[in-house]
Order: sequence, then structure tokens, then C-alpha cells
Amino acid sequence: MCVTRNQSLPLLWLLSDRRNDAGLERALRALPRGSGFVFRHYHLDPVARRARFDELAALAHEAGHLVFLSGQEDWGADGHYGARGPGLYLATAHDGEELQRAISARADGIFLSPVFPTASHPGSDTLGPHGFSVLAQQSPVPVIALGGMTRERAETYGIARWGAIDGLGSSPTEGGQERSPARSDCKERG
Repeated sequence: MCVTRNQSLPLLWLLSDRRNDAGLERALRALPRGSGFVFRHYHLDPVARRARFDELAALAHEAGHLVFLSGQEDWGADGHYGARGPGLYLATAHDGEELQRAISARADGIFLSPVFPTASHPGSDTLGPHGFSVLAQQSPVPVIALGGMTRERAETYGIARWGAIDGLGSSPTEGGQERSPARSDCKERG
């Protein structure tokens, strides 16, 4: 799949974690074509992490998804999450200052979190849907809502681009992206 800086990012994102590892194959197959997948798997040693990445990335690409790797390794991902590496760069932000830093760093997209309470960071302050919207409107690049997101919350608050670790549950096709963005395959990443 070809990825360029000018390409729109997917609307729906699945992020990997120890909590959802057992169901990732099923979830990747069920995601709408053209979704995004962020491979994190911080809990694995480097050799096991690479093997799991190769397995899930192949499945994700076969299903027509973009694959982003957390880390700087050049493992053939379409881009990187949280750190610069080959391909597109997805930054993370938790407030206005971090959002501006990500924009200044020329991120291609920004995961802005937590919008709602989340299992990843229990007890943390949240942006809330209004706070998320105010910050997202300040960004010239796509902003992806993260943290306690579900299809119902995305629909209720009009959040078109969102991601989840747990919030996609067992039926990612209900994740809010009803049609995939037009994409054409090519060999060169830009």
C-alpha cells in the first residue's frame, strides 16, 4: 500500500496492547478496509516483538489497512507512532502545548488523548469531547481521538476519526467507518 504525506489518514484505528493481543487477528479481519493499525506491544522482548509485528502487519496489509509501528525500527511499516522513522509520523498529544509541539514537528497525524476515562491510564484527567474538539480544531493535520473511545461515543459527539485499544470490542466493523477511503497500491512509500 502506498502512503504519502498528502494522503488522508484512516478514520478508524486499532492500537495493540497486551490486553487485546489474543483477539487482534479477529479484530484486524473485521475492521473496515482502509483502517489503521498501530503495533505497540511494549510487553514483548525485541525478538518476540518483531515476530509478532511481522505476523500482524502481514494480516493487516492483506486486509487493506495501514500499519504503523511504535518505535523507530525499519520493519516495513507504513509509518511510525510516537517516534520518527521511515514513512509517515503519528505523534501523540495530551494537551494544547503537546499538540503544538507535534504540529511544529511536522507530524502527519496526531493521536490526542485521553478524551474519556481509559483503562490505560485510570484516574487521569480527560479532555472530554468539548476539550478534544477545541484542540482538534487548532490542528492543520488530522487529529485522532483516543482514550475511552467507542463507536457510540464517536457518533454521539461527532468525532469522525478515532482509535481504540479496548473500545472496538469484538466487532470492529461497528467502529464507525462505513466505507474505506479510496487508496491505490504502489511500491514506493513517500
